[in-house]
Amino acid sequence: MGFIEAEPAQAGADAELAAIEAGAQDFEPADEDGVTVFITEATDLDLVSRALPEHGFTVVSAKLGYKPKNPVDPANLSAEQLEEVEAFLGAIDNNDDVQNVFVGLAG
Repeated sequence: MGFIEAEPAQAGADAELAAIEAGAQDFEPADEDGVTVFITEATDLDLVSRALPEHGFTVVSAKLGYKPKNPVDPANLSAEQLEEVEAFLGAIDNNDDVQNVFVGLAG
């Protein structure tokens, strides 16, 4: 999937309308920093990135990534399982050869 992080360039910019008009598949509403994530097909990443400024958004970053099909809710894991997952992810993240880690945990 393509993930585009964008900020509204003007007050009142509508993320839903921008997503539809620019050709994004979906969007995640703005977080506390005001950054909206637009989700695209991998092949549409550049096209949508170029279209968003026309709809009132400034692109902060655009990259390819993965979105889990069946995310796991951490609340469904025991404390021991969650600790094991966190330790594993920490070990992977500390490896110098690892550049990106994609996790299927929801939230």
